[in-house]
Amino acid sequence: MSAALQVRLLRVLQEKTYEPLGATHSERTDARIIVATNRDLAREVQQGRFREDLYYRVNVVRVELPPLRSRKEDIPLLLKDRITHFNRLHQKAIEGVSAEGLSLLMAHDWPGNVRELENVIERSFILCREGLIGIEHLPEELTMRGGEQRASAGMGRARALVEAQVIRAALDRHHQNRAAAARELGIHRSTLFRKMKKLGIRMAGS
Repeated sequence: MSAALQVRLLRVLQEKTYEPLGATHSERTDARIIVATNRDLAREVQQGRFREDLYYRVNVVRVELPPLRSRKEDIPLLLKDRITHFNRLHQKAIEGVSAEGLSLLMAHDWPGNVRELENVIERSFILCREGLIGIEHLPEELTMRGGEQRASAGMGRARALVEAQVIRAALDRHHQNRAAAARELGIHRSTLFRKMKKLGIRMAGS
């Protein structure tokens, strides 16, 4: 962000005024400003590339969104949303992603985050006419040499994700009563405790 733009934004935040393009007088606003960045603004301030006063103005309520590689449990939900979107856009009826395809998607580190995932799904819609998106519809960087190892690792992650969802659902149905949830799942209570610890499942409210 240029220094001039920073000054203009600071004026809007401090004085609640701005000048529309081509206008000869200022207008008032009560808009709330949401700022998004992929940079460390505190470091940018230290290095003189971002105004300190503006930093404190925009850093009122801070929400940090971790990269997709750190929250892969979100991938199935993101896939469902994007497939629904592209079905509507391209007038198709793609049903979802095959187990093998999901394994590769779960194994990928997604350096481009959600935008990269969206691009992969959009590309798959071009190649997949109907049914499920399979490995053959995914780009080479996901399926090139070594893909079998990544698929195996991804399959393990996919299974763990499904198992965690089943356990959480059982706990919710029994109001976090682990003994009752274990009986429903057909496993011993100690086995449920061990799986919860392994999968990082915490009791609701804890």
